Amino acid sequence: MHIGVDYYPEHWPRERWETDARMMAEAGFNIVRLAEFAWVLLEPSEGQFDFDWLDDALAVLARHGIEAILGTPTAAMPGWVARKYPETLAMQKDGTRITWGARKNNCFSSGTFRLLSERITRAMAEHYRDTPNVIGWQTDNEFGHPVCYCDSCRAEFQAWLRRKYGTLEALNATWGTHFWGHVFGTWDEITIPDDPNRHNPSACLDWQRFYSWLNVRFQDDQIRILRAACPNHFITHNFMGLFHELDYYELAKDLDFVSWDNYPVWGKPAIPYNAAAAADVMRGLKKRNFWIMEQTAGPGGATEYGRNPRPGEIRKIAFQQVAHGADGMIWFRWRTCTTGREQYWHGLLGHDGKGLRRYQEAAQTASDLHKIAAALQGTTVRAPVAIIYDYDSIWALRIQPGYAGNRFHADLERYYQALLRAGVNVDMIRPIDDLSAYRAVLAPDLYILPDGMARALSNYVQGGGVLLADSRTGVKTETNLCHERTLPGLLSDALGVTIEEYESLGDPTGPQGFSYRIIGREALTGEFTGIRTAEWARATTAQPLATYEEWHMRPYVAASRNQFGEGYGYFVGTVAQEERFYDLLIADLLRHAGVTAPLAPPPGVEVSVREGDGKTLLFLLNHTDTAQRVRVPRGKVELLSGETTGDTWTLDRYGVAVIRWV
Repeated sequence: MHIGVDYYPEHWPRERWETDARMMAEAGFNIVRLAEFAWVLLEPSEGQFDFDWLDDALAVLARHGIEAILGTPTAAMPGWVARKYPETLAMQKDGTRITWGARKNNCFSSGTFRLLSERITRAMAEHYRDTPNVIGWQTDNEFGHPVCYCDSCRAEFQAWLRRKYGTLEALNATWGTHFWGHVFGTWDEITIPDDPNRHNPSACLDWQRFYSWLNVRFQDDQIRILRAACPNHFITHNFMGLFHELDYYELAKDLDFVSWDNYPVWGKPAIPYNAAAAADVMRGLKKRNFWIMEQTAGPGGATEYGRNPRPGEIRKIAFQQVAHGADGMIWFRWRTCTTGREQYWHGLLGHDGKGLRRYQEAAQTASDLHKIAAALQGTTVRAPVAIIYDYDSIWALRIQPGYAGNRFHADLERYYQALLRAGVNVDMIRPIDDLSAYRAVLAPDLYILPDGMARALSNYVQGGGVLLADSRTGVKTETNLCHERTLPGLLSDALGVTIEEYESLGDPTGPQGFSYRIIGREALTGEFTGIRTAEWARATTAQPLATYEEWHMRPYVAASRNQFGEGYGYFVGTVAQEERFYDLLIADLLRHAGVTAPLAPPPGVEVSVREGDGKTLLFLLNHTDTAQRVRVPRGKVELLSGETTGDTWTLDRYGVAVIRWV
């Protein structure tokens, strides 16, 4: 298993490099990432390359058995690029260029910047193609910014639309430009929709798709060069988990595997649900395991620093990612910088370079992971439940959320956290993916719903699957126009409801916000509070699971279950304020889907399963600072301690266990 750190030898005197490499090896580290921000050091003036310092650093690392991933350094352009070619700098909405001096300055449509990027990528690839301890590449760094509004981007956008739609007549019809009389007479009239609160929603959605495509194209230029020069090296990119400015499915397509940057330690200690969800999204991008390219090593921050990971948290954070499919672990960073913008983004070593508590805990974690590496090999997460993770819906909801506070990820969290509390693994999937492998599929906030997708979901339920949908399902076509049918449209039969009207309940914390009292029944027995939105959904064939107490809402269901063919369609028409509502709902859904968790975790304990090659590994993670006792299968081996399990297993504060079930 590859375990190591992000390392910046250029930040430290050469006489320190040997000490760093020795300490890394002593900690059990065998991999580093290098050079992703070193363009100006590798090409100090245009066309003049200097690889000597990086060659020397790689040689020092090699003597200690440490391999390297090199980053293409295009996320931070040299000053000479900005000076000689100012058009490479991104333009802001006000028509001024970004001031050079931070990272991610560039315009992705700039032909000059693309050529300069290709040149440094090719020079690095050809120079390091045969360096023995270079094993892979990271493209750029954390794609996603900046958005550029220059004339070049506008022309590229117009050309992209022309390729997509063919004719202006088709574009005008698709965007519905007759509204407000914004019909385009020539392609040159098309502007960049720089304000989603003012511009045509269809134009805004296509602009977001175009911007994502620009980033994908830029990466593809680098991948093509790296594949040709270094056919034996892997290529990855460090994604940002739940970041949603780009279509990560497309960005991941031509990579060997996905990596991502995990920083869950912000604010007071809490269960890092989002880190687990992000890991599942990362695993779902290519339906294969991933790496962590930047892992929390200490307090994060630039101007201000955050909290320090508690003793045991660094190890627990790492094991959570392994439990969800990580096959490589790299901490950011090796040593805390004494200069620059990230002086407070702490590494395993502090400013003093000493191997103290965080370094020692990372070394323990590395030892643990090496111990179970053979058992992990060939295993991954095989989830019985999937959540549809749709970038089009994410973007369209940002353009027009409908009701106050409607964010895709907020909706996702309600269901995902209930599934995690129930001890059930989850896959994050594309809307076009095959659903047949899953016993249950959740489609939160599936705002964009093309007819083909709706029919696939309906067929899935009819054939025996269990589907959950909620408010704002199927509102829009793939071009961000409202469907001309009663909601939920083609899912009405599968869900057994028709939505006659709907309303926003406002911000529950604001003076204009209000709520509805909800009365649950059967599996949802209890009283709950409906906030933010209410679909006036009438049950046609569905069985009500929760109804409204207010007189005018009594004809409508707040939640329902509908048998359709061999399966069931669940519908939720509001946002419940109480966590218990979702726990009860998910328990009923899992029961009807025939999904049983491997064990029932106590509050604060996460369960995940990796399996494959005839092995089943049960991960237990204690996210609390108190010891937890968990009922476990008896007579199994806990791999980290080598002990045999009894009826229960005790996890220390922030403790982890890996039990070989099969």
